[in-house]
Amino acid sequence: MFKAKILLIGPSESGKTVLANFLSDTTENVGGEYSPTQGVRILEFESQNQGSGDKSTCDVELWDCAGDFKFESCWPALIKDSNGVVIVFNPDVPSHLREMETWHSMFISSQGLQDGQCLLIAHHKPGSGDSDERLPLAAHLSRLPLIHSNLEDEPEEVRQAFHNYLGNIVTTLSESREREEMSIIT
Repeated sequence: MFKAKILLIGPSESGKTVLANFLSDTTENVGGEYSPTQGVRILEFESQNQGSGDKSTCDVELWDCAGDFKFESCWPALIKDSNGVVIVFNPDVPSHLREMETWHSMFISSQGLQDGQCLLIAHHKPGSGDSDERLPLAAHLSRLPLIHSNLEDEPEEVRQAFHNYLGNIVTTLSESREREEMSIIT
């Protein structure tokens, strides 16, 4: 069994906590008033390994990271030993699109993560309409997998896309483990 540490990052009020609760099957103050995450929340759950014939499970640590830059001094500690990064943003907020460069630089480029270890989620808030239109992303961001999430209309599609992403993470972990084992043997 593999253990995966996934960082859920992005601008404040982009919907990270709502998605983290949904993906981990956690219910916590659904609806209600906005309450920004302070630092980080860590949600742990098991996930069926998608794309694997052996139906193994993966222990997932989903780190719901605050989007406020006042926590920037904590980011190196959050990044340590992470296996993947999911950037969540609201495509209807122009500043979120501009901030994505910073999130990518601080959390993805700094670790040298492969494209398959990253995921962009354009999270549509309830009532905003679901638009799968092409977003004006920088070239290096447009190479990353992108899903549009709307938990009102298509929740299971969002869950399935995330499980497929976790399958990529497990494949990366498996390949890394095999390389390490081979280097010990030879």
